[in-house]
Amino acid sequence: MDKVERGVRALDRVSTLREVAAVLRIDAAVLLGRGVEPAGVIERAAGVERIRAALSRYEVPLGRAAAGRPVLPAVQVARQVAHAWITFQHARYPRVAELLPELLADVERAHAADPVAGRVPLVGAYRITASLLVKLGAPELSLCGTLLVQAALAAACDGDAMAAADLLDEAAAMADRVGDGHDHHRTGFGPTAVEVARVAAAVEWGDSADAVARHEKATTQDGWRWLPTEHRAAHLLDAARAYLQAGDPIGAGRALMEADRIAPAEIRHRPAGRDVLAQVARDPAAPAIIIHLAAAIGVG
Repeated sequence: MDKVERGVRALDRVSTLREVAAVLRIDAAVLLGRGVEPAGVIERAAGVERIRAALSRYEVPLGRAAAGRPVLPAVQVARQVAHAWITFQHARYPRVAELLPELLADVERAHAADPVAGRVPLVGAYRITASLLVKLGAPELSLCGTLLVQAALAAACDGDAMAAADLLDEAAAMADRVGDGHDHHRTGFGPTAVEVARVAAAVEWGDSADAVARHEKATTQDGWRWLPTEHRAAHLLDAARAYLQAGDPIGAGRALMEADRIAPAEIRHRPAGRDVLAQVARDPAAPAIIIHLAAAIGVG
């Protein structure tokens, strides 16, 4: 350093820069110039990219090969999730980023193989992922929020209303920052998406009054039209279930007819849609148009 400062030795070789950086205990990129990212930044970005890539694939439900990895029992995957949580709580974020891509694949495969036993580890893995992305400063709030929503719905299906409510509150805080109509990563995430998720959760734990009230409010908001057609149609199925729980087959019929209008495949080809249609059609007070639709597509 003394020679460099006196001009006796020039900083004209990378090896010299690295020696100086080591003595100063700084990243060599600082001395190489402003256009070079420090190694930690590059590593963090690569970790986020690996996590994003892992979230974009879901082999088992899509009928793809499991790439040589077996489908692990849910109890074993749950232990992996617990280990990842402990690692996260000890602020070992690079290590968590290394663990998550394979962990996400394992929990999703376990959930596909056993939806009941696989829900808890799926919720945990999605929550860790969202928390890590926030910690690493990843700008994809819509991606993080969508993960929290999916975790909340899995928790609701598992009967854990408190966890589902907490997760949806976290998602709502992110949604307020994102706003409606900003289709980041094609998620459709925003305040309205969180609100319709609350409807689905309320249906799962049997609060039909809350589900119906939230549905009727959400579908009048400007954000409703920003949701993808598939998202709106899927929500209308949840709304139909809510109306049925509330003893209102007329309301359920209206929701189903609207779903059939905007996305017929949700009713005519999706098993969940056909099941809801059958339930409504069997109600003595079902609208005639619903009975005719059920007969036309062979649902009984």
